[in-house]
Amino acid sequence: MQKLIEGIHQFQGMGFRPLQGLFETLAKGQSPETLFITCSDSRIDPNLLTQAKPGDLFILRNAGNIVPPHGAGNGGEAATIEFAVAGLGVKDIIICGHSLCGAMRGLLQPQQLASLPSVSSWLSHAETTRRIIRDNYGHLDGSRLLTATVEENVLVQLENLRTLPAVASRLVKGDLHLHGWVYKIETGEVFAYESASGQFVPVAEHQYPASEASARRRANVAI
Repeated sequence: MQKLIEGIHQFQGMGFRPLQGLFETLAKGQSPETLFITCSDSRIDPNLLTQAKPGDLFILRNAGNIVPPHGAGNGGEAATIEFAVAGLGVKDIIICGHSLCGAMRGLLQPQQLASLPSVSSWLSHAETTRRIIRDNYGHLDGSRLLTATVEENVLVQLENLRTLPAVASRLVKGDLHLHGWVYKIETGEVFAYESASGQFVPVAEHQYPASEASARRRANVAI
């Protein structure tokens, strides 16, 4: 805790002043262009990863970067997304999974969650991911199986995202774009889903079409 308190003092003394004008502007309201949905994992920092400034990203985090489909629950995810899309008018939504994801490991090995019933219940929103992996990736194991699970879960959650009324309406309107990313913690690389090839490719090589909401089958693990 002392480390955090010292960090606050350092921010107030040196970090805030160069950005004081920006924060004064932000005090009047926010207008982020991107909703960034990612895992709660402490090793991921969306602002550091994208080099975004305060006010650039509206961020939603939970275990496994999961988006429950419409009507599946009363959690804060749907409310947060609705506010970002219908209230703030974000133009892009990124769902970003990551390597070494503990939530996806728990999905593959549910026996590890015996003492974590709330986590187990939460991961029921990724049941489609589990079945896809079970039925289509029997030839993989170890790290390659986990990577495939992380990737497939990003695609499944993009599909869930489309079921939310506010998102569906904006997609029909054509002014909202969905993107699937995977962040590789070990190397700092980011891979984006490319619908044309059905693969995750380095984000710098990815060509962004009007919408990447449709997400489906890949024969090989990209990372």
